[in-house]
Amino acid sequence: MSATMSVSSTDLLQRYQRWRRFAEPGFWIVLYLLQTSLNCWISWLDRVRTHVATPFWEVALWEWSSNLVLLALVPVVIFANQLRPLQLVFQRQNLRWHLAASLIYSLVHVLAMVALRKLVYWTQGGDYDFGSWWRELPYEYIKDVRTYFSILLFVGFYQLLLMRWQGEATLLGEPDQGPAVEPVAQPERFLVRKLGKDFLLPAADIEWIQAWGNYVNLHVRGHDYPLRSTMAAIERRLDATHFVRVHRSYIVNLAFVHTIVPLDSGDARAILTTGGEVPVSRRYREALKKVAVA
Repeated sequence: MSATMSVSSTDLLQRYQRWRRFAEPGFWIVLYLLQTSLNCWISWLDRVRTHVATPFWEVALWEWSSNLVLLALVPVVIFANQLRPLQLVFQRQNLRWHLAASLIYSLVHVLAMVALRKLVYWTQGGDYDFGSWWRELPYEYIKDVRTYFSILLFVGFYQLLLMRWQGEATLLGEPDQGPAVEPVAQPERFLVRKLGKDFLLPAADIEWIQAWGNYVNLHVRGHDYPLRSTMAAIERRLDATHFVRVHRSYIVNLAFVHTIVPLDSGDARAILTTGGEVPVSRRYREALKKVAVA
């Protein structure tokens, strides 16, 4: 039974990977189409119930102009998530960064939305009045910032689920019989199950380790393999001469550290030879410098 389920899951993942480039944008398109259609219907019914005489095309224009612009901005939010991933959002500097990005996101949304409405009204011989910008902009931002962070949350959890689906790592344990082929206290390799197959992942290939809930993610050549462990537990199992704790949520492999860039906040950022970046909190900054130059 379990073998059948594993094969089915593997087949499903392989099929999904083939269609993934269509499925991901398709999800957002369908979501916004359904949301806009539902909003149009509800807004129209509200006006009919309250006896407000508003042509249906105006109600439809208000909803479609807003949601089409928001749909066009989804790739921008996804790109922002790549620059400052979800798990970094609630660090002070990254939260400020995303709040600033959400302001730009909202301003672009409003300007494009108003431009579309004015254009359509002009074709109908009318003129669209957005109202007082000082009053309407804060109102629109309250809605837009919720949308912005909702997309961040969704994308972050989708990526986590996809990582767990693609492959999960486990520590090598003691064999049932005979001596261990690997040092159990400090494993040189991890066992990874991916697409129904097992393979060994050398510990030396791990660029950094990142905490995420009840898991830690082993980052290797652009891929993340979740391992059910706490940061404290995995830190005790790693070779301290190669792997160093640089943040409450990060452990880095010194072999990949290229430079350490200080930040105005007192924290720092480790630039890796692979092009990746890992945050370094002020608590661990000096310790990292000492180990890196040793």
